[in-house]
Order: sequence, then structure tokens, then C-alpha cells
Amino acid sequence: GLGTTTVLTISPLARHRELLPLLAQWFIDEWPEWYGPGGRGSAAEDLTAFAASESSLPVGLVAFNENVPIGVAALKPESLPSHRHLKPWAAAGLVLQSHRGKGVGARMLEALVHQAFDLRYERIYCATATAASLLRRSGWSQLEVVQHEGQSLVIFAKETEA
Repeated sequence: GLGTTTVLTISPLARHRELLPLLAQWFIDEWPEWYGPGGRGSAAEDLTAFAASESSLPVGLVAFNENVPIGVAALKPESLPSHRHLKPWAAAGLVLQSHRGKGVGARMLEALVHQAFDLRYERIYCATATAASLLRRSGWSQLEVVQHEGQSLVIFAKETEA
């Protein structure tokens, strides 16, 4: 767990737009092949979209330890081109290296599930190459494995109300 010294809060990114340049740098550092030079993604554009609203998709969330941002995640309307019939998606989850392994990712996932429920979705989805064990531990069900741009992704789903 987080231990008693940490005060973790999760807040909509729409309330913290001053963090966009910092979070964009996090995205570039974490996913350089997508967001870095020559990549197809724009960290600034994606984060600006995630910060636009807290009541309609996409919705970004920021995790704070005391008042210091340590994580970010988003609830997105789509993820994989092959699965446009499903939504919403837990995506863009990132916890700063120094704070990993402390349950922050699990708490952020839980917050995304609550967010999806608040927006009246009965299920939430996630496609991941790296976080399968976290999702399983958090009670998500594996739906299928798909090949996407040369890597295997596991698609998970979770009911938003247990």
C-alpha cells in the first residue's frame, strides 16, 4: 500500500491545466516512439483534449502526493481502431518512476472506473501491453488478445458497478 505518510488525491485534469506542459514532458519521456520527435502522437494535443472537460469524454485525471503531481490517466472515447464499438477506455496511464509499486496505478484505475460510472457507462475497457497483472489484480476480466502494430495487446473489461 501507500503507507500512512502519503496523502494521495486524484483530481480532474480540467482543474489543473497549468500542469499541461509538465505532463506533456512526462508523455514524451515515457513514450518517445509515439510522442517524441518523429512520432505520430502529440502529447500537448492529447493532454489538452484530456483537460477540456470533467463531464464528457475524454476526461483526464491527475494523481497528487500532497500537492505534487505523480500520475496521470485518461478515460477516452476510443482506443483501438478495431474496437470502435466499445467505450470508454482507460488509457494514457502513467505513474512517475519514483512512485511506482505503491498502489498509485490501482487507485487511478479505480478513479477511472468511478468516472465511467458517473458518466453512465456500465462497463469500462482497457487495452494494454504492460499492465495486465495490475488489471487482473484490480478485478478486471480479460476479453481477448489482439495484435496491434506488431505487439500483443490484452483487452480487459470491468463493470463500473460491482
